Amino acid sequence: MKIKAVKLYEGGFMTQPFAMGGGVSEPIFDSSVTYPSSLQNYVIDTGSEVILVDTGIPKEAPDALPKEGQKIYQGKRIHDYLAALKELGYGPEQVTKILLTHKHPDHSGELRSFPNAKIYLSGAEADALKLEGDNIIRVAYQDGPYHNFEASEKISDGVYFLPAPGHTKGNSIVIVESDGLFYLIHGDITYTDAALIENRLSIVFEDLEAAKETLLKARAFIKENKTVYLSTHTPESLASLEEKRIMKL
Repeated sequence: MKIKAVKLYEGGFMTQPFAMGGGVSEPIFDSSVTYPSSLQNYVIDTGSEVILVDTGIPKEAPDALPKEGQKIYQGKRIHDYLAALKELGYGPEQVTKILLTHKHPDHSGELRSFPNAKIYLSGAEADALKLEGDNIIRVAYQDGPYHNFEASEKISDGVYFLPAPGHTKGNSIVIVESDGLFYLIHGDITYTDAALIENRLSIVFEDLEAAKETLLKARAFIKENKTVYLSTHTPESLASLEEKRIMKL
């Protein structure tokens, strides 16, 4: 089992109020405090399948420059998604499955580019994206509890798709078991590791109470299992993946 980062943007930033201010009514965070930001998705190579977790931003999306007062800047483009995937040694025709954590365009932007892949996502996100067809798999999380999560869907040996609502109503996460470690690929439960450690949410959510519960479940899982925490929006995850760095809470 190999997990690889599809590196898309680097050199960005996010402010503390953006990263940690979700559900906080008083301005207790400092906008002058920033955390590094990037954009990456992930490939799971099982040896017999090539599985993607999310598919980046649409190729035609314009690059943006940082502006004064901006809450998050994802950075400068390194590659578009297909070019980044090619650099890892994969072509679109090799991809068998795509696990879509949620509907946002920095996660779903190149779903169109993989004609041979089955796309797994929650029903709520499929509805939001108006996705239909034989390749669209509306995940029912029918394989019972997974550790402290009440429901799961086994995608492949060692690869599990779990409901994690809050950021979006149909948000999901992916956990990969490999060599005694658990790799938690979480979409946007948090945007930076500091928020996970401090039990804080970003300001981007559709259901605040569900997002709080999901974060608590993720933290409980990490406390009980040797977990490498892999985010979409922070370069901390690149180092964590390379070093197989176990998250400590």
